[in-house]
Amino acid sequence: MLITIGVVYFAYILMKIYVSVMEVGYVSKAKYDKPVILTLKNYIKAAEYKIAGQRMGMLSTMVDYMLFIFWIGFGLKWLDGLIMIDDIALKSVAFILAFGAINYLVSLPFDIYQSFVLDKKFGFSNMDAKLFITDAIKGAVMFVLIGGLVTWLISLIIINFENWWIWGFALIFVIVLIVNIIYPTVIAPLFNKFTILENEALKESIEKLLSSVGLKTDGVFTIDASKRDNRLNAYFGGLGKSKRVVLYDTLIEKLTKQELLAVLGHELGHFKHKDIIKNIALTGGLLFVMFAIFGNLPQELFSSIGIEKTPYAILAFFMIFSPIISFFYMPIFGYFSRKNEYHADEFGAACESAVDLANALQKLANENKSFPKSHPLFIMFYHTHPPLVERLKRLGMAIDESEEDKNLQISCPST
Repeated sequence: MLITIGVVYFAYILMKIYVSVMEVGYVSKAKYDKPVILTLKNYIKAAEYKIAGQRMGMLSTMVDYMLFIFWIGFGLKWLDGLIMIDDIALKSVAFILAFGAINYLVSLPFDIYQSFVLDKKFGFSNMDAKLFITDAIKGAVMFVLIGGLVTWLISLIIINFENWWIWGFALIFVIVLIVNIIYPTVIAPLFNKFTILENEALKESIEKLLSSVGLKTDGVFTIDASKRDNRLNAYFGGLGKSKRVVLYDTLIEKLTKQELLAVLGHELGHFKHKDIIKNIALTGGLLFVMFAIFGNLPQELFSSIGIEKTPYAILAFFMIFSPIISFFYMPIFGYFSRKNEYHADEFGAACESAVDLANALQKLANENKSFPKSHPLFIMFYHTHPPLVERLKRLGMAIDESEEDKNLQISCPST
C-alpha cells in the first residue's frame, strides 16, 4: 500500500512537470512569433517572465516531492512522537500547526525569490522586507487561530461520529461560505487599506451601472495595491450585504472611464450570472469528493508508515494528497470558468461597448505582462480565463498584425 501511494504521488509530480515543460517549450517558441496583444517589448518580456516562473515552479514541484518522501518515510511518525499531548483533539491542533509550519518554512525561499528577485526583475513587485514580514506574521496568526479552530472541530467530529466525513464536509463547506461573506469586509482589510472612491463622477457612473443590474453593495472602494505590486486588477466580492466593488489604485491610473466601466461590467456579469454561486458549488463538489476519499482510508495505509489512524494523521494525509485531487479536478473547474468568462465579457461589452472592453483587456495584458499564448494542456489544467485572442474575437474585434511594430491592433469590424 505504501508503494501504491508513492506511485500515485510520483505520477502526479511527473504530470505537473510534464505540463510545465510543454508550456516552457511552447512559450519559448512562440516568443519569436509576431507579437499579439502586447507591444513587441512587452511580448518578449512576458514570455521571459512566464518561462522563468514555470522553471521556478518545476523546482518547487521537485521540492514538494522530496517533502512528500520525508513525511511518508518518517516525518509523520517523528512528529507524532515529538508532540506529547494526551487529549487527541488538542494534539491534532498542535500536530497540524507544526505540520503546516514546516511546510511553510520549506516553501518560504520560493516566496522570497518570487517577490524580491523574479517580480522585481520584471518590474512588478514593490514589496519591501518590512511589508513581507508583516504579511507573513498576519498570515501566521490567521493560520494559528482559524486553522487551529477548524482542526479542533474536525478532530472532535472524527472522534465522535462514525461517518465523520459527511459532517466534516458540511462544516468545511459552511466555513467556505462564511469566508466568502466576510472576506471583503474582515479579511482583505487586514492586508490592504480600503478607501471610498473619491472620484465623484466615476463613482456616480459606477453606482448607476450597479443600479442598472439591481445590485446593492457595501460600496465602491479602492485599495492600495501598488504598495505591493504594479499589476492592474479589479474584483467584485462578497455575498449578501458584504458585496463590494474593489478597484486597484493601479487600475484607476491606467484606464479611461469608459474602459473602467467596461471592466466593471464584466465583473457585474459574474454577479448577474451567479458565477460566484456556481464556483462555490464546484468547490463544494471537490470538497465532497475529498472528504469521501479521506474519510474512508483503511487502517493498513497508516500502519504501513508506522502510525495509528488518528484524527491528526487523517488530516495530515488530507493536506498531503488533496493537491493531487485538486490538480486533476482543475480541468473541470477551468472549463466552466472559461465559459463564464465569455458570458461576462458579453455583459461587460453590453454595459459600455465591445471596443472599450477590448481596449481595457489589451491594456491589462500589457501592464501585467500576461503572455497571450499557452499550450493547450497548460490551458486545460491552469487557465480559468480563455486566451485573450479568443476573448477579443468573441467580442467581434478585428485583429491586424500588419503594423511595423508588430503590435496587435483591435477595432470594431466594418461590417
